[in-house]
Amino acid sequence: MKKLSTLMALSTGGIMAFTACGDGGQKAAAVSLTSSKYGETGGAEVTQYTLTNANGMIVKVLNYGGVITDIITPDKNGAPGNVVLSFDSLSGYLQPGNPYFGTLVGRYANRIAKAQFSLDSVTYKLAANNNGNTLHGGIKGFDKVIWKATPQPGDSSILLEYRSADGEEGYPGNLDVKVVYTLTADNALQIDYTATTDKATPVNLTNHSYFNLSAGQSQDILGHELQLRAPRYTPVDETLIPVGRLDSVAGTPMDFTTPHKVGERISQVQGGYDHNWVLEEGEGLQEFGMLYDSVSGRVMTVATTEPGVQFYSGNFLDGSLSNTRNKAVYGKHAGMCLETQHFPDSPNQPSFPSAILRPGETYKQTTVYKFGVRK
Repeated sequence: MKKLSTLMALSTGGIMAFTACGDGGQKAAAVSLTSSKYGETGGAEVTQYTLTNANGMIVKVLNYGGVITDIITPDKNGAPGNVVLSFDSLSGYLQPGNPYFGTLVGRYANRIAKAQFSLDSVTYKLAANNNGNTLHGGIKGFDKVIWKATPQPGDSSILLEYRSADGEEGYPGNLDVKVVYTLTADNALQIDYTATTDKATPVNLTNHSYFNLSAGQSQDILGHELQLRAPRYTPVDETLIPVGRLDSVAGTPMDFTTPHKVGERISQVQGGYDHNWVLEEGEGLQEFGMLYDSVSGRVMTVATTEPGVQFYSGNFLDGSLSNTRNKAVYGKHAGMCLETQHFPDSPNQPSFPSAILRPGETYKQTTVYKFGVRK
């Protein structure tokens, strides 16, 4: 896996993986996968699965929407904290206006212009749920369904499966999706996606977790330091649909090829960051990003097999969400997303990498969020 060679130079102490015992006097945590009832919706039981590795890192996942409710990691002083925005109960995730906290997103993540696309001479109409466009799969995307969950051997992985029926939300073909969440021994959350179809269809899957590495110590992520190995981005129109160009980030506030604080130049970007960055080309899993919070000392690196990443700076959060964890007020920029993906509106943009899956093919995507601290 290709790595960001400049990252280690950002701190004299370097980036260190954390352990559960900062003083060396405690035993390693037991690797485990447990489950508990989280609630019910539509007559179906919602279960929360808790993955714990030997370092004491914890990831919690729901079979509803594939939601990641918790990623618990220690800060530079060894104090554990949840680094994703979350709700205190199922009611929070079911509330109108939930901005996809921690969810799996599909059948097509991000936007498709005018809520339609043409494929093999057929025009398909979708739900116009975002300024006349379709967003994140439509009215009831993958974020709002119950997934079949199966713990995997080794106590560190959970398999989620869902069949999206032909015509669901307007998309063609029966799409069989599998997503595996794995908490690794080296403190990473690895997400492996696969899908097959019996009819040609667009597929673009991602996870929509909102990160705040301070775990509640900071009200927003404007002080977080971000680096992206991404020389270009896709400029957008007023409804956030790409205009079809791949513009250079050089000399613009979109340039994160060297580290910058999120809030350093955000005022120069109309509405804030909500754009697709074009990652450097490479084969296989490529480490492309780094996020660092000086308050907690936490560092997150991100690797993916996808050609792009949507960096969203939480511009539409307004403090109105209820049932938040610890009664937190999630105001503007309270968290940020790094959604690995194909480009927005690819079904209508022939110059973009194709996001069409056909019978006999298998969609595959892997993304890894790895956590540590900087002393």
